[in-house]
Amino acid sequence: MTSKTIPIHAEVMTAANKCSFCTGSTCCTYATQLIPTPRSKHDFDHLLWQVAHAGVEVYKDDDGWFLLLNARCTQLLPDGGCAIYDTRPQVCRDYSNDYCEYDEPAEKNFELYFKSYDSLLAYCRRRFKSWGQG
Repeated sequence: MTSKTIPIHAEVMTAANKCSFCTGSTCCTYATQLIPTPRSKHDFDHLLWQVAHAGVEVYKDDDGWFLLLNARCTQLLPDGGCAIYDTRPQVCRDYSNDYCEYDEPAEKNFELYFKSYDSLLAYCRRRFKSWGQG
């Protein structure tokens, strides 16, 4: 009996097919919103109110401060495709997958990251020595 080797040709990943390699459709499971840089106790108190809500987080990176809203797109199909691909919003059309969460988790580049009310409150107490006093 002769052994036969069958060559396996792996599909080459390109920008056009990269999303098909992502099993979690990560970029379609959250939205971010740039917010003004918080500076005062009042600003941070407002952020605390926001992050107290389910699915809301806050982070800071090189581009500024952002609200991160963990909310799956309602148009995302079970297989990861887009139900409204041909009529999707412009922000989706403009999205570049050249370097995305498939390549590296976004959190790796966060300078500050607050996943919960308690984590942001601890930061506020360190930043403002008089936090909670009047």
